[in-house]
Amino acid sequence: MSRSLVGLMAGMALGFAAYFGGFWAFLLVLGLGVAGLVAGRLVEGDLEPGDFVRRRDRQERIRDDRRRARGDWQR
Repeated sequence: MSRSLVGLMAGMALGFAAYFGGFWAFLLVLGLGVAGLVAGRLVEGDLEPGDFVRRRDRQERIRDDRRRARGDWQR
């Protein structure tokens, strides 16, 4: 099945949910679609669980703590 056909079916599902179920049904279908996409990418190996978490090294955290203590921390 081509990606354009999958996109068409997803768009139709979202359209039907929005039309017949309202805004909350649209959000529910959208959320389930995103969850399914992420799960599928994890199973296929295109994504790693570590891609969602940014690890910072210990030195960077110490440097940030010192900047906060000095008061020159910028948001």
